[in-house]
Amino acid sequence: MKVNPQQYISELVAKLLDGSITKNEFDKLLRFFLNNQEIENWPDYLGSKEEVKERIHEKIRLGLHFENQKPVKVIPFYSKPFFKYAVAASLVLFVTFTTIFKLQKQDVLPVANSHKIEIGTDKATLTLEDGTNVILGNGKTYEDRNLNSTGKELLYKESGVALGKVTYNYLTVPRGGQYYLKLSDGTQVWLNSESQLKFPTSFIEGKTRVVELVYGEAYFDVSPSTQNNGSHFKVFTKKQVVEVLGTQFNIKAYKDETAIYTTLVEGKVMVTSAGNVEKMVPGQQLICDVKSQALTFHQTDVSNEVSWKRGVFSFERKSLKEIMTVLSRWYDFKVIFTKPEIEKKEFVGVLGRNQKIEEILNTLKEFGNIKDYEIKDKTIVLK
Repeated sequence: MKVNPQQYISELVAKLLDGSITKNEFDKLLRFFLNNQEIENWPDYLGSKEEVKERIHEKIRLGLHFENQKPVKVIPFYSKPFFKYAVAASLVLFVTFTTIFKLQKQDVLPVANSHKIEIGTDKATLTLEDGTNVILGNGKTYEDRNLNSTGKELLYKESGVALGKVTYNYLTVPRGGQYYLKLSDGTQVWLNSESQLKFPTSFIEGKTRVVELVYGEAYFDVSPSTQNNGSHFKVFTKKQVVEVLGTQFNIKAYKDETAIYTTLVEGKVMVTSAGNVEKMVPGQQLICDVKSQALTFHQTDVSNEVSWKRGVFSFERKSLKEIMTVLSRWYDFKVIFTKPEIEKKEFVGVLGRNQKIEEILNTLKEFGNIKDYEIKDKTIVLK
């Protein structure tokens, strides 16, 4: 039977409030609540966040007197004040550390070679004008006359404007990576997994500032034109051009997707594709069909669309196929669906980008999206 995650969570909240919730159900609701604490994105359809929070605290204080149930096991999604309180209270009220450790080992399915699927990290390759490749990542610093990298970010010095020929660099982020870049004009760029950006090492005064998102996904916080002698800023992709004066927006233009998604967070942008020009306002997402280059507008939850930048995955009624595509870029794995109907199952929830893949898969299993899974090297089989 197909599970509607939104309806299911709503039912758990109702059970919590009327006192009929079981320990297993409370465990699932607690995890959902902790995840949503991270981005303060408590869904409106669940009612008052503060009321639910107070009832959860009350249940913990009372010791969760459920009959014939195993002690609750809370998966540590995030390090936050409420999370620390919940864990401490659970430990005092229910079990010793040894008991929890044993339960965790029993509950998690044995997975072959699971260590080969790792959580994504800050890593990228910088390609200089002469073709030299510089590997960037945690613990690897690099410095040149106009740039430096701490291992987590790449910063270009605001040292004036280009004279004569413009030189270009490429920043390539592989699957399983992410990286932060600050351009010479002060524009900030966050690159998601499997993405590449082409950009000048410095901009020419009075000329439009131009960069190219060759492929992948990037979030831009553009330095205003007022701070750059009125110079506009343009982002080129394979099928469209986004022009701004100074704003924040997200572009998703992966090679294996059939559309380019531009999401405006604040400010104004103008998008050009196949001769068509459209202006966007905050809260809008513009979808450009790669094949026909047709443009379609719709209102969107900006918080969900750019959640990756804040370190979480926020899925609002996304199919399992869409979700696994996103996850595969961050964790760098291949996925096999044993049945076509599994691809269409939907999930609503927030997951941490710092979680192990097994934790995420177990969450999908608990909510009925999958019956089981198997990991073989860097391939995940969903059943």
